[in-house]
Amino acid sequence: MTKRIESVNAFVVKFANVNGSGSASANELFAKSILRMGVPVSPRNIFPSNIQGLPTWYEVRVSESGWLGRRGGVDLMVAMNPQTWDADVKEIDPGGYLFYDNTKPLPKSKFREDINVVGLPLTEICNQAYTDARQRQLFKNIIYVGALSALLGIDPLVIAELIGEQYKGKEALLKPNLNALQLGRTYALEHLKCPLGIRVRPLKGEANSVGDKIFIEGNAAAALGCIYGGATVCAWYPITPSSSLAEAFQKYCSKLRVDKETGKNKFAIVQGEDELASVGIAIGAGWNGARAFTATSGPGISLMQEFIGLAYFAEIPVTIIDVQRGGPSTGMPTRTQQSDILACAYASHGDTKHVLLFPEDPHECFEMAAQALDLAERLQTPVFLMTDLDIGMNQRLCKPLEWDDSRQYDRGKVMTAEMLDAGKEFGRYLDVDGDGIPFRTYPGTHPSKGGYFTRGTSKNAYAIYSEQGPDYKANMQRLLKKFETAKTLVPKPILSASKEPARFGAIYYGSTGPAMAEALDALSRQGIYVNALRLRSFPFQDEIFDFVASHSRVFVIEQNRDAQLKTLLVNDAGINPASLISVLHYDGTPITARYITGEIAEIVAALNVRPLVKKDKAA
Repeated sequence: MTKRIESVNAFVVKFANVNGSGSASANELFAKSILRMGVPVSPRNIFPSNIQGLPTWYEVRVSESGWLGRRGGVDLMVAMNPQTWDADVKEIDPGGYLFYDNTKPLPKSKFREDINVVGLPLTEICNQAYTDARQRQLFKNIIYVGALSALLGIDPLVIAELIGEQYKGKEALLKPNLNALQLGRTYALEHLKCPLGIRVRPLKGEANSVGDKIFIEGNAAAALGCIYGGATVCAWYPITPSSSLAEAFQKYCSKLRVDKETGKNKFAIVQGEDELASVGIAIGAGWNGARAFTATSGPGISLMQEFIGLAYFAEIPVTIIDVQRGGPSTGMPTRTQQSDILACAYASHGDTKHVLLFPEDPHECFEMAAQALDLAERLQTPVFLMTDLDIGMNQRLCKPLEWDDSRQYDRGKVMTAEMLDAGKEFGRYLDVDGDGIPFRTYPGTHPSKGGYFTRGTSKNAYAIYSEQGPDYKANMQRLLKKFETAKTLVPKPILSASKEPARFGAIYYGSTGPAMAEALDALSRQGIYVNALRLRSFPFQDEIFDFVASHSRVFVIEQNRDAQLKTLLVNDAGINPASLISVLHYDGTPITARYITGEIAEIVAALNVRPLVKKDKAA
């Protein structure tokens, strides 16, 4: 008898579909129904970069404990794509389940002896119920959701409620979807053993693990952060996976930034002819006093380099949101990586250093997008918000987004007409108080005072063109001083201390966070205790140097091939590279807790460190 995985509210379901088959909404319906039952879920889209026809997957992590990182492994594979059948079946953990359309019989060689096979004649059911070919394809997806509701113990009323919300006011679509749901559920209950060993148990009241958390994509959250952070200009060029951010900004502006009396827009959204033009538009808007941003990905960052250097050297505020993907070149447009760290930290030619912010989830995307706009104006420089596809294009549970209506925007050092008339000395690149940040004026501030030439060339403190070595050097040193000032303004790292004394430390950032939290818990249960520091920004603060110095070895976990964060730590924090051990993941899928745990445990064993296993007090 084949062993069965037995688990309640803790399993992974993966859907294997064909792109363009209409499965996306059905799979999302499945995930949200479990969420409505009070059980946290973490779904991830794995999709191709073409429009239609290639394989697509949708992975749903169900975790009553609230783990939101990708776990690794699959407990139930819903195999709807013959092209990927062999690879999909291989991915199932021993004792797991394979759900498939058994309208046509498959040879025994197509299965594994160590998994449990659940067949349901989806095509046959659809052919009997529908005559239209497109209906057969679309409703097949809802039918398998209905069958899964019976197999996994999902409340069908919850799914029906979600369908009702989706098709509110569209009765012609509502009833057929509900009928398809019931078709699949009824067949499963009558012909299959329900539920499976893995199943959902509703959590109510205080047991509800979802609580007041919201379900939102990072791109949408970042767009809202830009709205609340005061951005009025967005200039962009379409590129996966950032396009939905600009589109969300457009949607929210249409609701929140239209004058109620006149109907006129109080925002500008411009699609440039390419990424270089887009960042140029945003820089021009920033120079003119508007809060402006652009959203892009790695290839766009490459094209923007010259204008980024202009904004840095001419000291013009601009926010650049980089939703990272696989590279180099076109790379993997619909896969995730953290591979633009060095490209953004040192973007443009010559000696440049830029502020980077590393959000962990949609909540921080919202917070840091608004903060980036403040920092860009306070520091008069480009500021990069470094998200990635895993955060940006996947719905994630997170804390509710909050905004203090009394919060004031930080516009930085702006010389007003009154200050100029009062005799305040103005030098566009003059450091008046030692923080490296000069005053600026908005265009048209004063009819005769406060004007200057914005220069991407060398100049003196009063914006007068100069190729004199001392003038150039003084300006470059002041920019370094400004970068030091940035250390006091950017978000500080967050320490997660182990419950037992730890020889080892771990540094990580961004979307690695959810998997890292689970990995730390798993390692501690193995007797391997690790203190962890989540970096949230660059430039690096002293806390990072102190953290590394207090551990014999520090793991640096990141999702790229070349250990880019480690390189930055060595270059800019002065950390001895011998004290850092890279744990790298870069196949385009989100890093998993299993991967981190396995890598660190293997390295610890190779270092001949015996895990700390506490003796039973009764022994």
